[in-house]
Amino acid sequence: MIKGVNLGGWLVLEKWMSPQLFAGVAADDEYYLPQDLSETDYKNRIAMHRANFITEADFVRIASMGLDTVRIPVPYFIFGDVHPFIGAIDWLDKAFNWAEAYGLQILIDLHTVPGSQNGFDNGGISGVQNWAQHPDKVAFALSVLHRLAERYGDRSGLYGIEVLNEPATEKMYRNMLDRYPAREPEMTAENAPITFEFLYDFYKTAYEDLRTVLPADKVIMFHDGFDITQWADFFQKNTFENVVLDTHHYLMIAEMETGELTLDSYHKYIEGVGDSIAEVKQFVPVVVGEWTLFNSLATGVDTKGGLNPTQEVFDHEVTVDKDRALKIYQDLWRLQVDQWQRGDGYFFWSYKINIDTINDKDWFGWDSWSLERSVNKGWAEI
Repeated sequence: MIKGVNLGGWLVLEKWMSPQLFAGVAADDEYYLPQDLSETDYKNRIAMHRANFITEADFVRIASMGLDTVRIPVPYFIFGDVHPFIGAIDWLDKAFNWAEAYGLQILIDLHTVPGSQNGFDNGGISGVQNWAQHPDKVAFALSVLHRLAERYGDRSGLYGIEVLNEPATEKMYRNMLDRYPAREPEMTAENAPITFEFLYDFYKTAYEDLRTVLPADKVIMFHDGFDITQWADFFQKNTFENVVLDTHHYLMIAEMETGELTLDSYHKYIEGVGDSIAEVKQFVPVVVGEWTLFNSLATGVDTKGGLNPTQEVFDHEVTVDKDRALKIYQDLWRLQVDQWQRGDGYFFWSYKINIDTINDKDWFGWDSWSLERSVNKGWAEI
């Protein structure tokens, strides 16, 4: 039973998690940051961010919290071979040394691919999704996975490799188009959702290649493409060794799906997700690779839902009863952990955010994205 946390926002950038990193530029994602900064400024900002956002002390803290595994999102340019982006393999090396020193394991998560698999800001470039339409880009992603397996396959700290984060199939693709306008509309000409047929083939290809270099005791993980109901038949028809299915579930999706902001509505929705996890677990181990405590009810305002809401949607005049919020967070923590344990564990999103929610009232309520802060506030009990 995995008890883990994501190290989101470290080696794959998300503007909302570290807004200072994007200060003074128009860029909303990692693709445009080096275009909007001078080469020197870009290198300096990236170097400072990677050195300070996650350190050895964080691995000490994570281990002391009783967690056993960290999921580390990495970009497709992790090896430093895609100009103008700066590689980060040296930091992943350090993460393995820290993890092994403090008894933690690492799930390497290929979080971005060239052309993007989802068009999210956390997919590398907002509003663009053409990776699957280009065989050379697909081949490049496979090469990155192969090299990661060669480099870390024999490390005791490796739990496994997730071959692709959050590929956007039809429903989520439509959501992306509504939420993430492309900075350069001409780049959207080849946009298209990823089909499950493509995903099934890609996963089988990635699995077959990885197993040539990755020991059998290391996990290979597949994301469900935002629809856990599509996988029972796939795993019945195919034979894999030590494969885990990853599914992501956020309370904001419950708000969007139910149209309600009550504890009862969250319970009904999340318990339904638990039922789906239990059903698919008959055929493959299942982990919830991303989930969080962020929700509209505890914050006191309707965040308008969505996977990546922005602070502009908040009514900054609202006041929230802290005792009431505490009870809501504690209830939703217990609810989700109980349901995720019907599968094979979880990774909270995320461990840390670099936002001053005390002095910047625009970010009120966003502490619930951080496991570190949620534990400190008594919202979460591991």
